[in-house]
Amino acid sequence: MTYKELTCIRCPLGCIMQVAIEGDEIKEVKGNTCKRGDDYARKEITSPMRIVTSTVEVDGTDDMMLSVKTEKDIPKGTIMDCMKALKGIKVSLPVHIGDVIIENVAGTGVSIIATKTIEVEKI
Repeated sequence: MTYKELTCIRCPLGCIMQVAIEGDEIKEVKGNTCKRGDDYARKEITSPMRIVTSTVEVDGTDDMMLSVKTEKDIPKGTIMDCMKALKGIKVSLPVHIGDVIIENVAGTGVSIIATKTIEVEKI
C-alpha cells in the first residue's frame, strides 16, 4: 500500500489528508474534517482537474489585456494545450464578463470565458 499526503483546497481549513492507495484503488482518506475533503482527495488522486486562468490581448491596443479563465475545471494534463490555444488570441471590444473567447478549448468540452468587462470607451 502506498500513501500520499494532500492539502485540501475545498475550504479555508486546508486540512492535511493522508490517502491510502492500493493498486488503482483508494482504500482510505484520513485527516479531512468534512465530506468535501474526502471528495477532493479521491478526485485529485484519480483524475486531477484545474481551473486555468490567463490573459489575452485586446485588439487595437498596445498593452491592454483581458483576463480569462476556463468556465469549469479541465483535466490537469490538458493545461499546456489550453495555454497553447490561448497564444496569439486577440479579442475585439466590447467584451463582457462571461463572453466565450474560445469554445471547447483543447478538445476538453470547456470554454474559455472573459472574467471582466471592457467597453470601447475605456481604451
